[in-house]
Amino acid sequence: MEATTKIKKSVLIRQQKEAAKAQVGGASVAKLQDCPTSPRKMRLVVDLIRGVNVEKALYILKYTNKEAAIRVEKLLLSAIKNWEAKNEGKRVEDSALFVKEVSVGGGRQLKRLRPAPQGRGYRIRKRSNHVTLIVDSKNDNN
Repeated sequence: MEATTKIKKSVLIRQQKEAAKAQVGGASVAKLQDCPTSPRKMRLVVDLIRGVNVEKALYILKYTNKEAAIRVEKLLLSAIKNWEAKNEGKRVEDSALFVKEVSVGGGRQLKRLRPAPQGRGYRIRKRSNHVTLIVDSKNDNN
């Protein structure tokens, strides 16, 4: 009986997620999975654009001298395109888009060994991260 209730819950959750995706208007989400940068380095870049107007955020990312900024810029452009697809008939310039939410979580780690003195090996953890970016408009004229 437990298995059937788990299946029912998973089906219900999936239906709720699909309904949220199909909803016309509102915020749009873009995700970047397994980006080969450490989460700490990515958070430095992401903190610059949290809560900022979209145009200003694009300028900030364009002139930030970090490799992670290039990836976040592409992700922001993707979120803007997702918003345009979700809100047909509205223009980005008129709707005052802003970065509503940005979160960085740790992804998987590749574990490698580096040769060390006296036959030892030091472990190297090549980290990756997941970035979720949500874009919304300030003036919600539905």
